[in-house]
Amino acid sequence: MGQPLVKRYTGKVVCITGSSRGIGRTLALRFAAEGADVVINYFRNGDAAREVAREVEALGQKALLARANMAQEEKIIAMFDQIREAFGRLDVFVHNAASGRNRAAMDVDVKGWDWTLNVNTRAFLVGAQQAAKLMPETGGAMLALSSFGSDRVFPYYTTVGPSKAALESLVRYFAIELSEKKVNVNAISAGAVLTDALDHFPEMDDTLAAVEQKMPYHRMVTPDDIANLALFLCSPEAEMIRGQTIRLDGGITLLVP
Repeated sequence: MGQPLVKRYTGKVVCITGSSRGIGRTLALRFAAEGADVVINYFRNGDAAREVAREVEALGQKALLARANMAQEEKIIAMFDQIREAFGRLDVFVHNAASGRNRAAMDVDVKGWDWTLNVNTRAFLVGAQQAAKLMPETGGAMLALSSFGSDRVFPYYTTVGPSKAALESLVRYFAIELSEKKVNVNAISAGAVLTDALDHFPEMDDTLAAVEQKMPYHRMVTPDDIANLALFLCSPEAEMIRGQTIRLDGGITLLVP
């Protein structure tokens, strides 16, 4: 990854939930490469988060480690208090953290349902409310990471899919209500991205093989593909793209099943 010629986020502060690994890690490093100071949120993966922080600092940017369980409202609020104390502002909030109880519909328990909705959806509700209070009068941006399970049915995705559908709906509401504050809000709905998170799904090898076979393009989506779109959507260049869920899938959802 080379340094961009034009750094779109110089002087900006960006908070990315779930940024110790996978897509979140890539987002943290790409925003830092474009001049942003980065808040690295994690819950269990402290060593990985500290490594990301070192990589951000190696790019010449500040890194703030913020340990917070996205299922707990008070921890999310405390994280934004930490951001306020460290930077006094926030320009971009990216909700990337996600979890789920990967079960068939008949096997989903209420505890797993509540956990998934809290991490994937309620955390964005609370986070967006807190982030908006830290954004300057000149505006800012928010981005939520969704998935195709919001409007399609996948095996063992019974908790995650509905949580992402609700997340996309929240994006639309915040996009309207925060427009007066010049805060832009959008979502990215990505196809299956090859990260460690896929290891938690049963029969994932078979599912990925089926996806690859249907792909009209020659490869799967990568974390860098998501970062390319995120860097655009959170910039002033995307000012008139508001409340949208952008599909990033290599064209697979254009095909007839």
